[in-house]
Amino acid sequence: MKSKQSNNYIIIIIACLVLVLSNNAIGQKNIPLPKANQLTWQDAELTALISYDLHVFDGKPYNQAFNRINPIADYNIFNPAKLDTDQWIRAVKDMGGKIAILTATHETGFALYQSDVNPYSMKALKFQDGKGDIVRDFVASCRKYGILPGIYIGIRWNSNYGIYDFKVLDDNSPFAKNRQQFYNKLCEKMTEELMSRYGELAMVWFDGGAHGPELGGPNILPIVEKYQPNIIFYHNTQRADIRWGGSETGKVNYPSWGTFPFPYSHSTNQKVIFKNDFQLLKEGDPDGKYYMPAMSDAPLRGYKGRHEWFWEPGDEEHIQPLESLMDMYYGSVGRNSTLILGITPDAEGLIPQPDVNRLREFGMEINKRFSKALARVAGKGSSHALNLKTYRKIDHLVLMEDIAHGERIREFKIEGKTRNGWQLISEGSSVGHKFISRFKELEVSALRLNISKSLAEPIIKDFSAYKSPGIL
Repeated sequence: MKSKQSNNYIIIIIACLVLVLSNNAIGQKNIPLPKANQLTWQDAELTALISYDLHVFDGKPYNQAFNRINPIADYNIFNPAKLDTDQWIRAVKDMGGKIAILTATHETGFALYQSDVNPYSMKALKFQDGKGDIVRDFVASCRKYGILPGIYIGIRWNSNYGIYDFKVLDDNSPFAKNRQQFYNKLCEKMTEELMSRYGELAMVWFDGGAHGPELGGPNILPIVEKYQPNIIFYHNTQRADIRWGGSETGKVNYPSWGTFPFPYSHSTNQKVIFKNDFQLLKEGDPDGKYYMPAMSDAPLRGYKGRHEWFWEPGDEEHIQPLESLMDMYYGSVGRNSTLILGITPDAEGLIPQPDVNRLREFGMEINKRFSKALARVAGKGSSHALNLKTYRKIDHLVLMEDIAHGERIREFKIEGKTRNGWQLISEGSSVGHKFISRFKELEVSALRLNISKSLAEPIIKDFSAYKSPGIL
């Protein structure tokens, strides 16, 4: 017969177990989980923004400040005689991109499709007898090559309508109010056209945000949600599924958490979000209640101090070298972010061949470094081991969480077994979708991952080791 004291011990043990299990369940319940569209975003890893507008055809260097306030004198300069959207998307695919985004409208206000509400569109052109629709062709090319299509709707500036930072005029005259209402309705109707005509879209991007009605802007969110319930929405003052990474360098800080304290990125709460050189945007918040991973963006033609999102003549020397693109890859994909690389067709309607070649080289280099793991493992738990069976040279490690269950890891370290014993190779905090560690070549026979701090039981999607042949 058990003693009363023994029974008390059993009761205490059971109570402790219940408390531990309860706390673990509470922790898991409070971990923000990504939606399906956010998983699509992070799984894509590499995306392209294809920027095209009237000023590509003026033969002049791109001048953003000038273009935002000066209408194009003759929109019939738009005449891409060799237009080939298939060629654009093949270049994206060669890079390894999974999503391509087209600027359906940008700063001039000109619409690259057959708009029924905006006469300043392809209907007005002599090109293709006014029947052209580049958005239609772009989406068709994306589907042909297995790339997810996205649309960029630039409504923050419109030089044709005199819109600057969403506003018609900075006064309270009846004329200004009427024109603002007209412009807001135009934005809503164009959004409806673009969201309803081209089938399912992966992403919609409102550059600089889209001020909602609470800030005097168009009410575009319900329109998008009506026609594209599964879309990646970026962004306005009411919703953002991803956030800007705080710079246009193609990189984010480390750590870059996939969670954020607000359900929008930077249109409101600017004192907090813009503080310390956009630190919150760059790093996220490990205690944030909303899942909102970072995007890293940069133009392909951004080398030697340049930063060109649109094609202009004689600019090939500013195409990023392969080594710079790989640095972006490590600083974005390797830090739990997705890279948006800006590419632009020329006045003939083609991605220039030097750009195409560099994109292909980029995709090939990524594949060369990461296509064949020496060893890999996956599973649940705080400790994982890789046995290489013999001593092998390695220079990269990849670590991925199964983020469908949220970002759980908070502290980890990876060690390698050298001929002189175990050696620390890498340590960190954030893992998320992917953490890449690159280091000087090291010879090891085994690797071990130890997770010392997590919100709930870690779920490792991939822990793998690589030796890159012929690295740059």
